[in-house]
Amino acid sequence: MALQVNWVEKTKRGSGLFAIESISLLYNAITTILILILYTQLDHPTLMLYERLGIASLTIALIILYLAVPCKLTAFLRIATQLGLLAYWYPDTYEFNRLFPNMDHLFAQAEQLLFGCQPAVEFSQHFSSLWISEAFHMGYFFYYPMIFIVVMYYFLCRFEQFEKVSFLFAASFFIYYIVYILIPVAGPQFYFPAIGMDQVLANHFPAIGDYFYANNSLLPGPGNEQGFFYQLVEASQQVGERPTAAFPSSHVGVSTIAMYLAWQGSKKLTFLLLPFYLLLCGATVYIQAHYLIDALAGFGSAIFVLWLSSYLYQKRAAFSIVNLMPVVQSNHIRKVFSYLLIIISVKK
Repeated sequence: MALQVNWVEKTKRGSGLFAIESISLLYNAITTILILILYTQLDHPTLMLYERLGIASLTIALIILYLAVPCKLTAFLRIATQLGLLAYWYPDTYEFNRLFPNMDHLFAQAEQLLFGCQPAVEFSQHFSSLWISEAFHMGYFFYYPMIFIVVMYYFLCRFEQFEKVSFLFAASFFIYYIVYILIPVAGPQFYFPAIGMDQVLANHFPAIGDYFYANNSLLPGPGNEQGFFYQLVEASQQVGERPTAAFPSSHVGVSTIAMYLAWQGSKKLTFLLLPFYLLLCGATVYIQAHYLIDALAGFGSAIFVLWLSSYLYQKRAAFSIVNLMPVVQSNHIRKVFSYLLIIISVKK
């Protein structure tokens, strides 16, 4: 029997911010402060500030829409928008961490010390057939669809937990993003071409300092170039990938959290996603997006990140920046926006 969704069904949610909007605005505020502190060192700080104003404005507009029409559809739009904006926040971490000396040489050296080789090189070289390449690239490409499926499961089947699950995903990403800002590791797919494969094969991993400040091009990765999923992954990486966010692997971390949430909701869903999850975890090293250390750290960090995200959800009232009605009915937001616009004008 087809699953029926009454999109116009009224929701019982109050007028305040959804938890996911609170954490998004908090991350927005934190990075806005960082921009103001690092203004003279950033490449395009004015644009970054305008983008954050735009995101905050969009959030408020969707809240006003929901107040006018409080139903499942407008609730879904509010939450789905914040999840979709994660695609903006991810490459945004590069704008900050490229200011700091790159640390890839330390991770490559540790990899060599621990494993006696570079697993990111050996893996794809020893398993280079079309079918194996396609399987791993399919797993890697399935990252966001996996998250989407879990979120939609809760929206369609467990709506009362939909807001919490969406928050846990968003908060987990933001926690990883803060780590990426502070730990500038690009991963083998960027670092190895930067130093040259002759250096990698000679087990020599030099520091490259601020090389990635002005160099963010990505060469084609390992695998069978004739594969359909290989082409999909390459196309998506050329659009949205930056030399950032390698340690720990959020692909492994967030997908592990997705599997846990799937297990909490439906055992059948978990077993359906399991093959894609395993391929995804292996693919992070296979396509050289991560060092093996990154993947292991991603798996281990998932426990802490999920705990911290759950804790933040329980304490969400403490960081819920404002209650919606006073914001809509007052001039606070306009005053904040005006203040930021003045700062931007002065900085110009």
